[in-house]
Amino acid sequence: MSLVRKTKIEVSEEVIKRVLELWESNPMRKPRLAKVTVNIGVGESGERLKKAARVLEMLTGQKPSERRAKRTIKEFNIRKGEPIAVAVTLRGERAVAFLNKVLDAVGRRVKASSFDDYGNVSIGIKEHIMLPGVKYDPELGIFGMDVCVTLEKPGLRVMRRRVKRSRVPRRQRVSREEAIVFFIKELNTRVV
Repeated sequence: MSLVRKTKIEVSEEVIKRVLELWESNPMRKPRLAKVTVNIGVGESGERLKKAARVLEMLTGQKPSERRAKRTIKEFNIRKGEPIAVAVTLRGERAVAFLNKVLDAVGRRVKASSFDDYGNVSIGIKEHIMLPGVKYDPELGIFGMDVCVTLEKPGLRVMRRRVKRSRVPRRQRVSREEAIVFFIKELNTRVV
């Protein structure tokens, strides 16, 4: 039994057609954009982390939250509990607008290996000035970022609510193929 996951996935026209027919037959099976999480990992606290927070606030229009180190790593001079990154979670219209900027920055192309089995997609941006409409500011510098996109189907709230929490069947979770078809059809993106 191999523990290596297959990263090569083929989404043919017939798979796309089958998924689109499934979405048309039952609107509860069509995925939607749940959230976009933007993370800038600096690896140290101090002035550089504050600059990363300003960049993230400028790009998203929301105040970022700090992420703290989970453990001490002496080689990198990181102590447990020290703030080392900033992150923002975008939902709704802000998420869609920011995701379109990110996709324009990467040429509307996403690798198939960036999709996981649960409808999540991760896109890396090497420099924040790649985003359209962003100018270089010598005071702030240049930061790379991770953009994580979460897709979900309607009705998934049943799994997360506090009262009468219940399990959700596998068919109600977003599969890898459905996430790829969503990016191709809804966001006009090429999956390579």
